Formats: sequence, C-alpha cells, structure tokens
Amino acid sequence: MDKVLLIIQREYVTRVRKKSFIIMIFVVPILILVMGAVITLIGKSAGEISEQQVIKVVDQSGAFEGKFHNIKNLKFETDKQSLTAIKQVLKTKENEFALLIPVDYTKKDAVEIFSKKKPAFTISGEIERQMNAIAINNGMLKNHIDTALLHSIKSDISLNPIEVSDTGDKKGSVVADISVGIACAILIYISLLVYGSQVMRGVIEEKTSRIIEVIISSVKPFQLMLGKIIGVGLVGLTQFGAWVILSIITTKIAGAAFSAPQGGMMSALTALKSIPFGYILGCFIFYFLSGYLLYSALFAAVGSAVDSETETQQFMFPITLPLLFTYILSVSVLFYTPDSTLAIWLSMIPLTAPVAMMIRLPFGGVTDTQLAISMVLMIAGFLFTTYVAARIYRVGILMYGKKASFKELRKWFFYKE
Repeated sequence: MDKVLLIIQREYVTRVRKKSFIIMIFVVPILILVMGAVITLIGKSAGEISEQQVIKVVDQSGAFEGKFHNIKNLKFETDKQSLTAIKQVLKTKENEFALLIPVDYTKKDAVEIFSKKKPAFTISGEIERQMNAIAINNGMLKNHIDTALLHSIKSDISLNPIEVSDTGDKKGSVVADISVGIACAILIYISLLVYGSQVMRGVIEEKTSRIIEVIISSVKPFQLMLGKIIGVGLVGLTQFGAWVILSIITTKIAGAAFSAPQGGMMSALTALKSIPFGYILGCFIFYFLSGYLLYSALFAAVGSAVDSETETQQFMFPITLPLLFTYILSVSVLFYTPDSTLAIWLSMIPLTAPVAMMIRLPFGGVTDTQLAISMVLMIAGFLFTTYVAARIYRVGILMYGKKASFKELRKWFFYKE
C-alpha cells in the first residue's frame, strides 16, 4: 500500500506543479464566462439580417400584392417586369432576390425564389412566415371571419413549472434544467477523455523510455497502474474543485452586478437557483470518479499494448464509442425525454451512465432506486474493467516492437503469472 501511495503522490505532485495546470485553473472559468457572453450576443444578433436585402415580388396570384411588410434590412418591392428580365438583373446583384408566387401557390414547392446566391435561412424563414400569415388572413377574410377580433383575443401563455415535494413546492426552470444537464454531460465526456488519455500517454512514455523495467522491479504492475490512475484522477478532482469555487465566486459577482429586476442576466441566475447544486455536484463527483476509473483502466491497458500514440486508434474507437454515442444522444435527444426508457437504460449501463445520468439528474425524475442501481453498477463496472485491464497491463508493459491485436490481448489476459 505504501508503494501505491508513493506512485499516487508522484503522479499528483508532478502534474499540479506544472505551470499549465495552474494557468488552466484560472483560464478555464474565464473562458467559460466569456464564451457564455459571446453566445448570448450571437444569439441576440443571429435572427437579424446584416445587410440590406431586396425581395422583388412577382405575384401572379394577386393574393399577396402589397401585403408584405418590410423589416430591418429586408425590403419587399412589387415588380411588374417579366421573370426573365428580373433574372437578368439578378446575375449582377448579390443582395436581390425574385420571389415568384404562381396562381397555384398552395401546391408543394410551387413558390420559388431566384437569386445569384442561395438565400440565408433567416431570409427564407421570414418570407415563409409572412406568406403563411398573409395566406391565413386571406382565408379568414374569405370565410367572413373578423381578423381584427381574432388578433385582439390572442394570448401569450407560458408555463411556470412547480415541483411538488415533501419539503414544499419549489419553482423550477426547464431551460435551467436543460442547460445544467447538457453542461454536466459535456464536462463529463471531455474530462473522461482528457484525463483517461493522460494515463494512457504516461504509460506509453514510461514504456518507450524503458523506465517501466526499472519501476516494476520494485512494484507490481497492478500497483503501478492503480497508482497512476488514482494520481491523475485526484489531479482532475483538484482542478474541478478549483473551477467550482471560482464559478461560485463569479456567479456571486454576476448576481451583484445584475441585481436589477429587469436584467436578463438576473433572470438566468434566478432560474439557476432552482437547481439543487449540492445534490448535482455530489453525483457529478461520483460519476466522474467511477467513470474515470472505468475508462482510465482501459486506457492504461491500451497504453501498455502499444509503442506509440499512433498505434492506439484501433483500440481507442471501440472503447470510446459507447461514450461518444451517449454524448451525441444527450445533447440532441435525451434532454427532450429524460425519463424515457432509452434514457433510463443508458443511465444504468456503466459505459454510458456517467453522461446519461448527468443529463437526467437536473430534471428531478431520477428515483432513489434508479440512482442506487446505477451507482452499484458503476462500482461493479470499474472493478471489472480494472481487473481486465490489469491482466493485460502486466504483460503489455514489457512487450516491445510487436503490434498487438485484439486476439493478442486475449492471450495476454489468460497468461498465468
């Protein structure tokens, strides 16, 4: 045990003393804050049209004539010229478009837009929105429906989610749940790959430099692998701990700076308060550690089986595929249905649970039984993978100049000591 502790200490101290480690502790929270601000600004301006665009409307149906309204940088003009003449002009104008509305405009793909370059999604979307609104108004007028009365009674209803619990009602925010869930899933996915890869690179470096031959004369291969995995894992926890503390400080400062009730930032901070961060943070630490132990053991086995990083690809893809598959589903599908059968199963399987469970937790739909089963399976999963990896690692670290295959790894697993 003393030897394992020495290896852990060596792996931990050598990494936390690096300037890059200290710099990243402070740089990452700042980058996240800046990225959030940039995304907010981009989001506000994404729906705007940057340059003046002119839409020449050729309305053969007569149903839309004079009914389009201009918006910022988008101007509609009725044009009585022939389409052929207009198209000749378009060849020299990049910011002009010709909108052809035939008599049978209700047929699929009947309405056409001509231009020198393809219209941006914002432009085509605005045209479609206005045309649909005009067509609906025309239909109501044709059926003698009072459009003014109909528009006057329109409402804008939004749901305010309230979570009922034994401790009382709590306000929630779906947007905050989605944001925290996706952020945790991305963080888990990246951290497992980054810190697992550090273990793999460390093994490859020691193996190729032949230092490993000296080291295993004093410690068992399993002790060496375990020490490296735990040491690098503690480095990751230290980094996360520093980021959490700095993020809390940043949030407090942002909350004070945007204390005005009308501030959009204040609304976002208020929404985040509905998230049980203590509970989420505790689960995050567990799934980071258990997921890291599971994947880093496999990465260590890969590192012991090859002589350079270029040879790792054939082994890395099958290992990381479940994690990548769950990550893609998490940021595209699972946050829509966090309590679906697929989401529940993915949060139980050890190879996919670290990402899937972190998506589900902020929504509050994970039962204590589901969480307990998932955690037990995670522990069993990393114990099993550590055992398998150790069997391969003990042979692989002394193998040089021989390209390993999956068949060869199977032989290494069954070698007797």
